[in-house]
Amino acid sequence: METYSSDVIKKIVDAAGKNNVLFSKEEKIPYENDASYIGGLLPELVIIPENSFQIASVLKICSQNGVNVTVRSGGTALTGSSVLQYPGILINTMKMDKIIDLNLSSRYVVCQPGVRLDKLNEYLKKYNFFYPPDPASSRASTVGGSISTNAGGLRAVRYGATKEWILGAEFVTGNGNIISTGEYTLKRSAGYDITALLIGSEGTLGVLTEAILKIEPLPEETGRILAFFRDISEVGRAISDVKNAGITPLIAEFMDLPTIDSIRDKLDINIPEYTQFMLMIDIDSTKKSLMEKITQAQVIIKKYSNDIIVITDRVKMEKIYSARKGAYSSLLKQRENDKQIVIIGDLIVPASELPETLKEIGKKIDEHKIKATLFGHIGDGNIHANIFVENTENGIKRVDELQMEIAKIAIKHKGCVSAEHGIGTEKNALLYEEYREKNSLYTLELMKKIKNVFDPYNIMNRGKIFYEKQD
Repeated sequence: METYSSDVIKKIVDAAGKNNVLFSKEEKIPYENDASYIGGLLPELVIIPENSFQIASVLKICSQNGVNVTVRSGGTALTGSSVLQYPGILINTMKMDKIIDLNLSSRYVVCQPGVRLDKLNEYLKKYNFFYPPDPASSRASTVGGSISTNAGGLRAVRYGATKEWILGAEFVTGNGNIISTGEYTLKRSAGYDITALLIGSEGTLGVLTEAILKIEPLPEETGRILAFFRDISEVGRAISDVKNAGITPLIAEFMDLPTIDSIRDKLDINIPEYTQFMLMIDIDSTKKSLMEKITQAQVIIKKYSNDIIVITDRVKMEKIYSARKGAYSSLLKQRENDKQIVIIGDLIVPASELPETLKEIGKKIDEHKIKATLFGHIGDGNIHANIFVENTENGIKRVDELQMEIAKIAIKHKGCVSAEHGIGTEKNALLYEEYREKNSLYTLELMKKIKNVFDPYNIMNRGKIFYEKQD
């Protein structure tokens, strides 16, 4: 059933160009879902623009006529941020997938939002550079999507999240104004940092159309340490001691036994029978000093683990790295039936709070009698609780209750309810709870006021980040 008048629809189609619009139900059905378990509405139209001017023209018409707009690129969102919660259209930026400029001496690359992260790094590798943010979905995720959620990933312990790597952007606001933010320089002091506002905004302020990204030279040499533990607190102490010794790993990951079991065949290593947790650390250095740093880290870790494996073979390291990045999808093999889904949680606490936080989360999972596995980025305190549940109203209600309890544990330990997946619609209540606990609910009101400046007609990705009462 048509939601908007045929005249408005025609204006939108003309602005986008008919060849850039999907009309049929069959073409639009894939956009009812993203990588999350949260379904959405069928879009009235799917717009796949070629440039920022088409997007600006479309958004001007939409803002003038109250047409809701959802933005999407790779569709890898895990909190429902790229599906429609209100009737409207969807803008898919995947056709805008060009690398526009590369400057090695100034260490930046300029990209459109549809560039996939792995493709970007394949391109940069030819010049011995890379773009550090590395979400597990990097094969499918894009520059635009990763900026919209402030994605992190395995390398965040060394390089931080996406926000650390964005110098500037071209952006179309909700009312169709094209703006440029930031600079090509590492330092700037020129008023408010509008670029920072766009990062993590999940399409609620407008549409990113171009980004200036910082890049880094590839590490000269890298080695990997795998260590095995009975207790998660020992894992936390081991990585803490390594960092305190002045060794900042490239990656520092932990996995519990169920997660290890899900990828055991891909790891191709001997895992001690007592293992309940595995620690994976990558260390980089020059060819001359790599083994010296690895040996130093080994000595520290041996205080907590009797079994340590060192790997420097690049092919084997890549195989293990790929297995870890595929851990979530591998867990699907452990479902009890076809109706069961795996919901991936995402929270973060200061690294020093991690051992106690993990113990409390484990107890809470046991109390709720729900199957869940734990893995994550132990170097920066990021925990992913992967919850197995039947996709029913009662099942999702049980997960929501558990997620709230886990969130409260993170908040108690000075953490945040979302580390790298964003808020979407899944974590509206969790975000509210975090600011309530901080006695800072007015912060959410300030965010809404900022949204109103960028999107005065409230058409952009409605229902995401904030609660919004349905009409």
